[in-house]
Amino acid sequence: MSSPSMTLFYSPSSPFVRKVMLLLHETGQLDRVALQEVQLSPTNPSAAVNAQNPAGKIPALRLADGNVLHDSRVILDYLDQQHVGDPLIPSQGPARWRRLTLAALADAILDAAVLIRYETFLRPSEKRWEQWQEGQQAKIERALQQFENEAIAELACHFDIAAIGVACALGYLDLRQPQLGWRERFPQLAAWYAEVSQRPSMQATRPPA
Repeated sequence: MSSPSMTLFYSPSSPFVRKVMLLLHETGQLDRVALQEVQLSPTNPSAAVNAQNPAGKIPALRLADGNVLHDSRVILDYLDQQHVGDPLIPSQGPARWRRLTLAALADAILDAAVLIRYETFLRPSEKRWEQWQEGQQAKIERALQQFENEAIAELACHFDIAAIGVACALGYLDLRQPQLGWRERFPQLAAWYAEVSQRPSMQATRPPA
């Protein structure tokens, strides 16, 4: 087996990293990527990550030639073009834009949930803004409702970029907002997630409790 040619700066609890790890599992590319774990937050940046990605965020993927890709969407697009199987991102046409739009909506859930996490975990309690948190939570609720009402059949047809994004979003809500009770209110989404959660890639990338 050859040595990994790329390095992924990652944290096992990051849902954006999990998207990349899922694609690596699903496309058989795990052995091509070395993992470099980092722990960071907006108030505790990582010098190693900052040197690779000025935005200071993970995931960041250092390629064999030394160039670095960052933002999970860019990394996913790159890695999806490095394997010989069926693409997880449609290459063209209406299917491409629809799947990417669903994936972007899943990212919106993650963005809002991560901001709530920072607000409730890192910000001093006397500086927290309840109305702002409620606004972020409303974004999550609207997105979940749209997936429930309009996208279950699409998610069920193929575990691709859209399904990966939604699965990671739901997993992160379970991790950070276990009190949310989304399954009772979105039963079709819950049934879909229960099934995809059994995939080996999902089991292997479960975040630590």
